Amino acid sequence: MNTEKLSQRLEAVANYIPKGSRLADIGSDHAYLPCHVVKKGLVSFAIAGEVVEGPFQSAKKQVEMEGLNNQITVRKGNGLKVISSGEVDCITIAGMGGALITNILEEGKEKLSSTKRLVLQPNISAVTIRNWLLNNGWVLIAEEILEEDDKIYEILVAEQGTATSKPSEVLQKELLFGPFLLEQKSDIFKKKWLIELNNWKRILDQLSRATKTEETVNKKSVLIKKIEMVEEVLRH
Repeated sequence: MNTEKLSQRLEAVANYIPKGSRLADIGSDHAYLPCHVVKKGLVSFAIAGEVVEGPFQSAKKQVEMEGLNNQITVRKGNGLKVISSGEVDCITIAGMGGALITNILEEGKEKLSSTKRLVLQPNISAVTIRNWLLNNGWVLIAEEILEEDDKIYEILVAEQGTATSKPSEVLQKELLFGPFLLEQKSDIFKKKWLIELNNWKRILDQLSRATKTEETVNKKSVLIKKIEMVEEVLRH
């Protein structure tokens, strides 16, 4: 992977960045994504944010090597601390766990008022992000699921807005599976949830053999509910 040819996962993220955006890529690593979109003329200005010294230096080196210092600023800092309010209108966060992405958004909430779009690619626990978006005035406008190097990734694209009110059962299902992914039910989607289903059944089996405590009973009840939901989705 380089700035000319991104990984399939990052290419998919790049596809959702609106043309002409002022971009902040949080956890930018080598700054491949901002370099790629600037070189393609998709965005005129980008911030590459990194909290770890090694990747921060790699990003700086990459931007200098590409001769993009005038268009890409590499900043060291935690999460959204690298941007000022009103500085960008699109934020990408890719390659982290859902809980970490949610923490970054929560901690930098006051920076998001002028942000028009979030493009988020969690490695795990997309449900955590969907919950956060729902509770913080963001609406999903697109989702994508893809497989690369034997790993399955989801991409969530959100804009500010108020979600339509839905029955609790429908909402729980959409939060877990993703409203767009649930509608499309691609082969990769089915593969992902079949793996999850088998994993949860294995855990349920272990819990059934464990000492009966209030905690195990609660865990079992939550798992059974999830298993039933997945089985129903995969059946239809």
